[in-house]
Amino acid sequence: MSVYLDNAATTKPCEEAVAAALNAMTENFGNPSSLHRAGLNAQLIVDKARKVIADSIGAERDTIYFTSGATESNNLALRGASSAYGRKRRKIVISSVEHASVEETVADLESKGFEVVRVAPREDGRLYAADFVRECDENTCLLSMMLVNNETGYILPVKETFSFVKRKFPDIITHCDCVQGYMKLPLRVQALNADLISLSGHKIHAVKGVGVLYIKKGIRVLPIVTGGKQEKGIRSGTESVPLIAAFGAAVEKLAPTIQERYESVSRLKQYLLEKISAVDGIAVNSPDDGSPYVVNISAEGKRSEIMLHFLEQKEIYVSSGSACSKGQQSGVLGQFGIKGKRADSAVRISMTAETKADELDAFAEALHEGMEKIRG
Repeated sequence: MSVYLDNAATTKPCEEAVAAALNAMTENFGNPSSLHRAGLNAQLIVDKARKVIADSIGAERDTIYFTSGATESNNLALRGASSAYGRKRRKIVISSVEHASVEETVADLESKGFEVVRVAPREDGRLYAADFVRECDENTCLLSMMLVNNETGYILPVKETFSFVKRKFPDIITHCDCVQGYMKLPLRVQALNADLISLSGHKIHAVKGVGVLYIKKGIRVLPIVTGGKQEKGIRSGTESVPLIAAFGAAVEKLAPTIQERYESVSRLKQYLLEKISAVDGIAVNSPDDGSPYVVNISAEGKRSEIMLHFLEQKEIYVSSGSACSKGQQSGVLGQFGIKGKRADSAVRISMTAETKADELDAFAEALHEGMEKIRG
């Protein structure tokens, strides 16, 4: 039995997404910018997906812009907003546990003269809104925080932070990388107080290569890809209708069951924790109140890479952290106070509502075997 527990890296496309993509490739393959009927049919597919995604976050349809993925969405948000608002206000505030596509982008902006402040968790491993608010001032143009940390499942205090900051400094642009929270946690743009939101298709049972940037009306973002006038000039390039169709289809399927699936995965998380509690030498790195979709553990004295390959031989697929880090430590665990050998032995298990209890049984059994057989 093959057991796939690396859903934070990517999910299996659902049947509806595959069917929508296939239809757009074989039946409605026109260029949505073309003025003939084939182009119009393709444009209607894009329009439908745009509305479905907008409705899913309580936004208006014309605030949704399609990109090639969340990495591009994050780059567009950070580079585009800093270009628009960063001439006089040269400070950017982020959390110290952001995805590489945020951290490396602001590091580049830092090298070009922006002041970047990275707010770290306190000694208790938690991030506090007050710490972000304290770092913001009249010179701050942008504040960026992810909703759910992709390595530990930790849920950041985005709503509280953005609300406080907007009250004190209404001109600061707020951006949230919602990739690991979208379609898993309730998400409404008005409640979140976010001016910019990044989303990804392949994390929610759509397909790779498509993302979204929500841009609140009235917020200026300068394009980083220029050429045609697609996506109102914000993101030039012919829209990938098959990928967009798949994204819309996945959202249409998942949106009505967010709470139901959250409760189901919460039960799976508790089941998993009970199973691995019987395995000696296992420490849980994820917080109790984190997203149940991501569980990070450490197998004491067993290097992550060795444990991963041991599990892989049994057709059990997990990861050691963010897929974007290619197996290298990103430093995020250290920010949460998980360091040294404990960080070196970290394993991330990420589930969906389709994960089965017997798959978790197989993982726990293989983990126990690995703890006994692997030397280090």
